[in-house]
Amino acid sequence: MQRILQPGEIEALDNTSFPRVRLPQVASLFAERAARLRQLAVDNPIADYLLFVAKIVDAQHQAQASLVLDTPDAALMQRAQQHSMPLLPAAEHLDPAWHQVLEAMIETLGASNALPEPLQPLLQELAALGVEERNDIAIKLLQKEVAARHVGMAPFIMAAVQVVLAKRASSLDARDVPYTDPASICPVCAGEPVASVLRIGGQAAGHRYLHCGSCCTEWHMVRVKCSHCESTKGIRYQGIEGAGDGLVAETCDECSSYRKLSNQEKDPLAEPLADDLASLTLDLLMSETRFRRASANPLLYVAFAEEQDDDSDELIDPAA
Repeated sequence: MQRILQPGEIEALDNTSFPRVRLPQVASLFAERAARLRQLAVDNPIADYLLFVAKIVDAQHQAQASLVLDTPDAALMQRAQQHSMPLLPAAEHLDPAWHQVLEAMIETLGASNALPEPLQPLLQELAALGVEERNDIAIKLLQKEVAARHVGMAPFIMAAVQVVLAKRASSLDARDVPYTDPASICPVCAGEPVASVLRIGGQAAGHRYLHCGSCCTEWHMVRVKCSHCESTKGIRYQGIEGAGDGLVAETCDECSSYRKLSNQEKDPLAEPLADDLASLTLDLLMSETRFRRASANPLLYVAFAEEQDDDSDELIDPAA
């Protein structure tokens, strides 16, 4: 009797097939990201901010080294695989270990005086928050609900959550990660891609991957396809004149959105999240067009912070 092969089984028959999913390598992920941020800071208009974020990423690297997580619920993962759903949606499976990471990061940043003096009270405020309040803020951030009074805290909270999610994703077997619908969300944590990257090296060479802003998993999506609405119509690329084509904004006429695309063939050191963060000038130019960012950079909220009343519950759109 003949049997219909499933997508994963078809790929397994071809030893030359490229990886559909690239899970994060947490031992080097944050160290490499911090180094890239420092490289991109040279002669950059937002150099001070990039160097500030590099220190946050340094703290992420230190925190991940001692982080030990419980084994994920096998039954939940099996159900997700059966129904082509993300394995561990972040907002629904917020691991308590993220508090441990946040506290370790606060200690590291405080001890090294990494933050400018005006931001030191922010660390104290974060440290004083109760578990329930922290969880509430983290879940709202994952659900794209950002209260104006939490804008300053957002990068630190998302950085701590990101460490746990990336560590969790790194422990998975790529063969267990399901195909999901829509393909524009992370098949591991249901997060949104912060950007995409054309990879070089090995079997991934020449293929485009979406990079999750939450768990840092990457999953393949064919080129010239909108990473937001999945349309293949009206896809165009816009960049800064004279800056080369190592990083461009991929725009979609169908949904009027854009995400940045880094090309490692043009810049082998390109790192999706860091390169997206460092190219704020491109975002400013895109703001003059009809296209809007499809999703935010999880470490960029504070760049747009303004003085707000402490009691304000006004919600802002982090992708605006």
